[in-house]
Amino acid sequence: MLTERFDDALGYASRLHRTQVRKGSEIPYVSHLLGVAAIAIELGADEDQAIAALLHDAVEDQGGAARLVDIRRRFGDDVARIVSDCTDTDIEPKPPWRARKEDYIASLNTKPERSLLVSLADKTHNAGAIVADLHAHGDVVWSRFTGGKDGTLWYYRELSATFARCLPGTGAFRFDRHVCEMETFAG
Repeated sequence: MLTERFDDALGYASRLHRTQVRKGSEIPYVSHLLGVAAIAIELGADEDQAIAALLHDAVEDQGGAARLVDIRRRFGDDVARIVSDCTDTDIEPKPPWRARKEDYIASLNTKPERSLLVSLADKTHNAGAIVADLHAHGDVVWSRFTGGKDGTLWYYRELSATFARCLPGTGAFRFDRHVCEMETFAG
């Protein structure tokens, strides 16, 4: 069951990300946060994981290490740990894209299942959005990503292999289907 803590986290996340939109669109960023929380809940997330799903990008996009301190104060150690585990960097400016992604993939091997579930939900929502955009807009979608077509495909394929190994099941299978569709579309 979700309680008022979840409601509070939803409001907090919405306020933090209010001015953001999804990459290459005018879609409010909160739609991604809601999608990640929905996928996490569908995969069996408890309330702390659902809250972390709402806040998974807060450190990376909205305040760095200071934001994590605030999340810990407001929502507790478990939520903060999961958010931290889902963050690929809290450094500004961000380190180079490829090295950051390689480090994140490697780190998944040591993350607890609680954090992996939220990360998987995040990557699943992102992959689904990429597939939908590829169907709607074609190859121009790849230009939105720092890694371009080849780097983005590499990243998602590596994530899929890692999730299949570290958190096998329906969630990893769902994610892999999106990745396969991306690869098929890319030719």
